[in-house]
Amino acid sequence: MGSVAKKGLQQYLSQLQEHPLRTKIITAGALSAISDVTAQKLSGIQKLQLKRLILKVLFGAAYLGPFGHFFHILLDKLFKGKKDTKTVAKKVVLEQLTSSPWNNFLFMIYYGLVIEG
Repeated sequence: MGSVAKKGLQQYLSQLQEHPLRTKIITAGALSAISDVTAQKLSGIQKLQLKRLILKVLFGAAYLGPFGHFFHILLDKLFKGKKDTKTVAKKVVLEQLTSSPWNNFLFMIYYGLVIEG
């Protein structure tokens, strides 16, 4: 089993190098699906709400994946490729103070207007 997981990770990292935007879009959509299915099950919903699931996957794939991709490219340019621990911490703080509140705000608007109506 360990070799299967290792091979899967290697394949994923290979796709990330070859097709970064496409891979991040698919990953964001898949993670959105997993998180929504989990949330629906934990909240006691008996029958999976497919419309809600699809709309969340669309948000993840159409917005979160591309936004994260281009935002991290911008961060790499701002910090000129530095990879030390201090720089990583600065990137995390900058992301948490700028894009995270924006993404949460946008998701709440999307959830309220599009998903819940």
